[in-house]
Amino acid sequence: MNKHEHESAPERLGEYLIGKKIGAGGMGSVYLATNIHTDQQVAIKILPSALAREAGFVERFHREIEALKKMHNPYVIEFYDSGVENDIYYYVMEYVEGETLTNRLRRDKRLDWKIVVDISIQICSALKASHDAGIIHRDLKPSNLILKVDNTVKLADFGVAQLFATEKLTVTGGIIGTAEYMSPEQAEGKRVTRQSDLYSLGAVMYVMLTGRPPFSGKTMLAIIQKQKYGQYDRPSRYVDDLPVWLEEIVCQLLEKDPQKRYPDAYVLSRRLQEVINKYEMSTSEDTYALSGTSADSATSTQAHSDFSDQGAGSGTLMQGLMRAQLEAESTGSRLGQLFDNTWFLLGLLALVIAGGYFWFQERELSREEMLQHAKQILQQPEGPDWYIARDKYLLPLLENPSNEDESIIKEQLSRIQSYELRSKAGMTAKRKSRSGLQTEPQRFIALAQNYLESGNLMQAEIVLSSLIELLPDEPEQKEMRDLAIQMRNDLRQDPNRTAQRYIMLTQSMSKADALLKEQKYAEAAAVWRAIIVLYGQDPAASVFVENARKHLDQLPDNMSAETPTPEPEKASTENE
Repeated sequence: MNKHEHESAPERLGEYLIGKKIGAGGMGSVYLATNIHTDQQVAIKILPSALAREAGFVERFHREIEALKKMHNPYVIEFYDSGVENDIYYYVMEYVEGETLTNRLRRDKRLDWKIVVDISIQICSALKASHDAGIIHRDLKPSNLILKVDNTVKLADFGVAQLFATEKLTVTGGIIGTAEYMSPEQAEGKRVTRQSDLYSLGAVMYVMLTGRPPFSGKTMLAIIQKQKYGQYDRPSRYVDDLPVWLEEIVCQLLEKDPQKRYPDAYVLSRRLQEVINKYEMSTSEDTYALSGTSADSATSTQAHSDFSDQGAGSGTLMQGLMRAQLEAESTGSRLGQLFDNTWFLLGLLALVIAGGYFWFQERELSREEMLQHAKQILQQPEGPDWYIARDKYLLPLLENPSNEDESIIKEQLSRIQSYELRSKAGMTAKRKSRSGLQTEPQRFIALAQNYLESGNLMQAEIVLSSLIELLPDEPEQKEMRDLAIQMRNDLRQDPNRTAQRYIMLTQSMSKADALLKEQKYAEAAAVWRAIIVLYGQDPAASVFVENARKHLDQLPDNMSAETPTPEPEKASTENE
């Protein structure tokens, strides 16, 4: 046991009351905590003072904080706050009720392959967000994945994450990570890439499917040697009903050469979704209809084998052709002569299979199937494919809406419109800025877009709100005004804004409390007034606004009136 494990946690850090310990790792311990202003439960990670005195640990702790600040994804733990108090470094993050994937596997041994695909697609989304932010996780493993009851995943612990644009945390040849889930290049101390994280995901998928990692050993060195040079057992050796497409994905992820793995997490997520689609296609009633085999007389494994190897029902079709040939020979008819021709048989077989294939591909989809296809596309990260969901599936459905799905279709179309407007704003800003023909409204739209991309959500909303008030509701400005309104609405509904709002308000309330303790009443009152001005109309901030009003009411008039109420326009100028 390390000496820092004997240290007890303080009762309070900053604005947080420390509760029970809920986790531990090489970079400190995690505790359940409560915000004294809002009673919200959070998780707080503490780097003990003993570790803070050891070289490199504070730098790595700050590196983890910087990594989390860049993450905005529903499958990544949200960062809230950080600080240092009495030589104890800490940061505050989202508290997730659930269990680690490690604990889940200890209980269930292994998971159904469909659950594995679902979990892996979520991890792909988390990794894409990480890689897009310029961060390689470098320590993806079951203990860093938290599962909620509904199998929603949260990726945590960026303690050894490496930013693309920075130098390594370790000296040349140093190794950081967990041996069982470490890529060969990482095991050799070489430069890690996005494909290194994908290798780790392949190892995580392997252990979820089989209940064991691809490589194991008595020592870390033995495992690393296997990662570099060893050969693992294919997952199908331990899983009888594993689709061949999924096994091939896992095997490609575990390639020794990074270039042979998938290029990025987005491409991998699409391949994983295809596994579900292919499996459903291979086991559907339509497949049995093509083969002439009833569902009662064929297992899903047989259907899968027939579909992947030689086309649905080709064995049954060949049997029928052979039977027809024998009957024709017995009658001596011209039909018998035709069936005696091998090329005719092969050509007929090809026509039947091709006809069945095109019938299956081109058959009209039901409303439920069209809506399901659209939802599957929209589950992927935002991109041009979303327009396919709109044009091919959602708009045709809206032409003949039903009471059951009309609201769902409109909701999905609204998401696509939101993406289209944001894309348009970003592209317009870049194109116009290069050509020098940017108008004033376009310039402010571009400014708001830059604030959004940099994570400065509050400043983006200030710019958009001011622009909406400034633009007249006239035809020549209507397009830009509508665009600004849509961007502001999207911003207010963005779940990522919750964390940003929480950080800003918590830090502001903490600042006001500190000023109050120093008896700087006017300055504290100015902070509370600023909170009321900026967030007074925001229902999600009502608790903070109400607390600010209570504090103001408790101050004598002569103590709170020395500093005028800040105006939103002034705050905007200062922030810029």
